[in-house]
Amino acid sequence: MNEHPETEVIATTAPAPTAPPVAPSATSDAPPTERITVRSGELAGSSDDPAALGETGAGGERGSHAPRGPADATPVEPETRSALLEDGTPRPYVTIVLPCYNEGAHVLKEIDRITAAMNSSEFTYELLCIDDASTDNTLEVLEQAARDFANLRIMPFRRNGGSGTARRIGTQQAHGEIVVWTDADMTYENERIPELVRILRDDVSYDQVVGARTTEEGTHKWARVPAKWFIRKVAQWLTKTKIPDLNSGLRAFRREVSLPYLRLLPAGFSCVTTITIAFLSNQHDIKYIETSYAKRAGVSKFHFVNDAYRYILQVLRMVMYFDPLKVLMPPALWMIVIGFIKGVVDMVRHPFYFPASTVLLIVSGMMIASLALLSDLVVRSRDGV
Repeated sequence: MNEHPETEVIATTAPAPTAPPVAPSATSDAPPTERITVRSGELAGSSDDPAALGETGAGGERGSHAPRGPADATPVEPETRSALLEDGTPRPYVTIVLPCYNEGAHVLKEIDRITAAMNSSEFTYELLCIDDASTDNTLEVLEQAARDFANLRIMPFRRNGGSGTARRIGTQQAHGEIVVWTDADMTYENERIPELVRILRDDVSYDQVVGARTTEEGTHKWARVPAKWFIRKVAQWLTKTKIPDLNSGLRAFRREVSLPYLRLLPAGFSCVTTITIAFLSNQHDIKYIETSYAKRAGVSKFHFVNDAYRYILQVLRMVMYFDPLKVLMPPALWMIVIGFIKGVVDMVRHPFYFPASTVLLIVSGMMIASLALLSDLVVRSRDGV
């Protein structure tokens, strides 16, 4: 078995607010501070139960956790989380996870825009900025910002794990009940984050709100638009749900609902697609609101060929995970039907002659159908999600 590298994460926080601390509740069950060990590479999508993770406090203390078993899929119930943090301050209602990789030139503008919107809202919040081992001055800018913004918390990675890894770990380590994902490249309308949060607060029937982009301003636009349209249509057919924007990076969701699905997130950009399909496949309603999409600041990290290939594979993988019959059974039945029709035609044209290609079609279809039924049995017999 190949060994996979591990990534160590150091979580730092801004100085605590000047308000007097509230004494911790006697019934608080907040876990003690530990060392955090984060998997990367192929294991980046797998995770441990966030309830067992040590939450980092002020001063950048580190924590750790040991690998666990299938119980990882068990969601953390809201009542098991203390209303107070380890330092005695109230737990915020919203956590905004902001992955940053070589965004030093403009991340401060994004932080200022987000904090201005949240400070003018009615919500308590924290802004969790994750430096994904940037090679520029992003971490220095974030450390300076932490001195100026009381709600800013920093989590630096020692090696690059990808946006999916950053979002997964950020969601696990989030203090808030509502988690918001967005980007630090000035493309999304982050001033509308409070609007997304209000929808979840006021309507309990929705578990996720997504900003559906009305324009496409990314690189390779000539290829991205038709490719995204095709993949979105495939995802809609597989999930039986209309999806205006399959891979928008601006979304808000309930943290406790997302916990069982975090282990499914890939390390790359398709993490947003994954959490969308995971929610829809398990009957969690998603609301879409139209948003604009600006040209990004800095250099895009999206590589069209490699990322598009992984994007398609992730859509099929997620539907296979929840409903393998929908992926495997149609081609199996088509192969069997075509094989029988071809066999009849062959017998009419050449009596008592049954070509090997006809046998291969029928047998291959039956094998795929058997695999589909076996996969469906595995899905229905597993515990958890």
